Amino acid sequence: MARVVKVFGTLRNHWKKSTVAACALSYGGHWLYGKHCDNLLRKEACLVAREYGRQQISPQEQLRKATVILNPAACSGKANTLFEKNAAPILHLAGVEVTLVKTDYEGQAKKLMELMEQTDMLIVAGGDGTLQEVITGLLRRADQESFSKTPIGFIPLGSHNSLSKSLHILSDNQVKHITSATLSILQGETVPLDVLQIKGEKDQPVFALIGLRWGAFRDVAATIKKYWYLGPLKTKAAHWFSTLREWPQVREASVSYLAPTLRPPDLPEQKPQRPHLMYRIAHRLKNYWYPPIPESPKAEEPERWNERMLSTLELSIHTQNKNPVQTRTDDSLLVCVEPDSFSVGEFITVGEKKMEDATAFTRKSLKLEASACQLNLPEEGAGFYNIDNEEYEAMSVEVKLLPRKLHFFCSAERREQLLTQVQ
Repeated sequence: MARVVKVFGTLRNHWKKSTVAACALSYGGHWLYGKHCDNLLRKEACLVAREYGRQQISPQEQLRKATVILNPAACSGKANTLFEKNAAPILHLAGVEVTLVKTDYEGQAKKLMELMEQTDMLIVAGGDGTLQEVITGLLRRADQESFSKTPIGFIPLGSHNSLSKSLHILSDNQVKHITSATLSILQGETVPLDVLQIKGEKDQPVFALIGLRWGAFRDVAATIKKYWYLGPLKTKAAHWFSTLREWPQVREASVSYLAPTLRPPDLPEQKPQRPHLMYRIAHRLKNYWYPPIPESPKAEEPERWNERMLSTLELSIHTQNKNPVQTRTDDSLLVCVEPDSFSVGEFITVGEKKMEDATAFTRKSLKLEASACQLNLPEEGAGFYNIDNEEYEAMSVEVKLLPRKLHFFCSAERREQLLTQVQ
């Protein structure tokens, strides 16, 4: 008992050191517990992957081949470690033959896609920028019609992983997010995603899965990192300081757009059976003695472009990939135009919401559905675009929708959640 009293007396006499030691021990314990939980998540995912690897295949079958495009610079240079610890063991245990290709500089993924050989699946390990480079390089290929049928997996390793919300189970735990995304690739379920083709007057087209942003909210979002020292107030501060420099931050532009097109029914690809030999002979003889009369070509109706002059704080053009399992009657992209009548308070409030979801719009927003649109900007002072969270110099462009162009692996659990939201 005397020893216990002596210990408490020492702690009381040295309360400052005791407080620091208690804080350090608490932090260390919490850190170790977090590491232990992460290891349990990895172990659980590896056990699931091992079951896929134990599945028997016939002697004629080959192992599934996957080409992984990894951006080591993603997530502040941590992407390579995150992939090797959380995703690579799952792929190997599942019996996937992995070819790992690491990018060395920005834009290299586009060039690599031009040279890449056919594979069973393509896996993009990085963020929005890496994914945008890969699909741009893929759809610029001469054989893109056949190559675009290759299923694509996305392992979220970047600072921005916008598409992950549509494909994977949402989680604040990074290890769980990465392992669940990798397991969704092994499950094999895919969803079709729309693609935007964005083409300027001179440059090659750029392709996007999320969309294009131009305006005041985009410009403020690019400056928020400068106010890191304000902590949770940095977003509000960045928007407020921008109003002090310039208000109102109105942009002038004109948009021409085509009406949406009807979506054809989703029918499975079935190869028609070859007719019987006698039927083919009779059909050929009939065409020989009574050749069919060619139909006169129908005159194509001219495209009807609708034009609108806009005065806005921000204009965005984005796909409807937010919920890829939703049943739609039309194939369309969304043009969202924010009004120029926001007060400073509304500007700050809406800006905070757009930081959480860039595709969100307000009740005052003008929304247009189109199959293609032309965005005409002033020649000087147009600023910059964000295309899938990557910065480009703003210029007049034509945006065309490529409906259901690519197929991405999607988690079965996330698919059920999205279907529930639709209902």
